[in-house]
Amino acid sequence: MPSKLTAPRGTQDILPPQSGAWLELESRIHDLARRFGYAEIRTPVFEGTELFVRGVGETTDIVEKEMYTFLDKGERSMTLRPEFTAPVMRAALEHNLFSQGPQRLYYVGPIFRYERPQKGRYRQAHQFGVECTGFSGPEADAEVIALAWELVRSYGLTDATLNVNSIGDDVCRPRYRQALLEHFRPHAAELSADSQRRLEKNPLRLLDSKDERDRPFVESAPAFASVLCDACREHDDALQALLSACGIPFVVNSRIVRGLDYYTRTVFEITSSALGAQSTVCGGGRYDGLVKSLGGPDVPAVGFALGLERFLMMAEAVHGARVAPRDGVQAIALGAQARAVALPMVMELRRLLRAPVFMDFDDRKLLAHLKIADRNKARYALILGSDELAAGTVVVRDLETREDRRVPLGRAADVAAALGESRA
Repeated sequence: MPSKLTAPRGTQDILPPQSGAWLELESRIHDLARRFGYAEIRTPVFEGTELFVRGVGETTDIVEKEMYTFLDKGERSMTLRPEFTAPVMRAALEHNLFSQGPQRLYYVGPIFRYERPQKGRYRQAHQFGVECTGFSGPEADAEVIALAWELVRSYGLTDATLNVNSIGDDVCRPRYRQALLEHFRPHAAELSADSQRRLEKNPLRLLDSKDERDRPFVESAPAFASVLCDACREHDDALQALLSACGIPFVVNSRIVRGLDYYTRTVFEITSSALGAQSTVCGGGRYDGLVKSLGGPDVPAVGFALGLERFLMMAEAVHGARVAPRDGVQAIALGAQARAVALPMVMELRRLLRAPVFMDFDDRKLLAHLKIADRNKARYALILGSDELAAGTVVVRDLETREDRRVPLGRAADVAAALGESRA
């Protein structure tokens, strides 16, 4: 007997009614992004590997450990998209979007990372994110953060915390790199193997380590604020003033560096303890040098990414599992003759009503049909049997109050009107 086929490890099937929560979140995302003036961009799920090596950074966990990379039939190295920012910048470069001025772009879609599956973390995950390009001032940082904060606020994640930090630029980062080297080198033998390997290449990466062996040295490391140049300090101070003016609460967290090499100046995370331990809802920051590193012009940019799986888990932890309200109509036809009359009416109702219209085609007793209507979460049932056919009527039953009323069978538009009066 063949073995049972299952989804690959680290992936999941999204089934009803859970898919309803996904649709609701995606709908909110599209509406929110539109209200902020962002337009959707869609990129391929695989790209040339070099894009991520150059864009994300050779010493990042993503490039070193997590990418799904393969050779295609032309012996070209391809990688399933592990993050969106580099592909979005590649697309903007390829299609000359930057020549048109500042861009406000957003995306919703899957990413792929080979990592140990755990609660809220999958090998195929889904992200919502935005990229705002062409503005070097802190106003763009504030706008991007406000967009993310508005989504979190709209879901009532009241314990969410916005953490902000500055990791400087090419002027002040060398000073910080030297300060970190001086701090970590005396303890090199006590660090994790990954941190020992990265110490000389990119000591900033050590601050992002989750290894317990590194924790005491990370916690005692110097803060970036001590070496910020005047321009970066001015940018950071202005951003904090803008967030306060917009009524967005925040804390300055000097340990946030983010895990990708392209970040400069502003970095931020929104965290929540809704899942029991402090975990990241979304994260992002400014990456002014990324476009240039990909062979393009010197274009400033800022953005964020939010994981949909973890966000929905947090929302459910705070508010409980989503209970879909009753909506739509279940057409119940008792017998072949009733089905022949009901089916054309159902097809027409599906054109006339915004609510779903369900119909079961098997011969069942009325009670069995009503159970199906309950399973479908229908608000109303249209009941058509031999008595109704003879009388030229259809019974409209409110499945919340269990009240019945009869309306003329007539045209589907008349039935739709009657359902409209019943708030179907």
